[in-house]
Amino acid sequence: MQVDDIRVFIPSKDYETSKSFYQALGFKMDYVSEELTLFENGDCYFFLQRFYNHDLANNLVLQLSVLDINEAYQRIASLEGFAFKYKPIQEERWGKVILLWGPSGELWQITEFIASEQIA
Repeated sequence: MQVDDIRVFIPSKDYETSKSFYQALGFKMDYVSEELTLFENGDCYFFLQRFYNHDLANNLVLQLSVLDINEAYQRIASLEGFAFKYKPIQEERWGKVILLWGPSGELWQITEFIASEQIA
């Protein structure tokens, strides 16, 4: 089997708020249906769904690889009007990471890898 792509479906506690949050974070929104929205940034995509399950949302972890962690941190730190939390940039042996919990409790590990340590 040769895989071409993989896309996650993220639950939303408040669909409209989550859509606005991801747009403010820098993702382009594309309507799919009343229950599903596709978000894109570069060659990366995910679906936001009008569905919420507390256990799923609070155990969902996604890794987002970025080229400039400082730019990502500035964007996150400037977000206003959303119920979310984040931790400052942390140094790891394989790169730098920001932990970001979205409005539904989903956890994003926003990562800038050291070039030779990139995990595929």
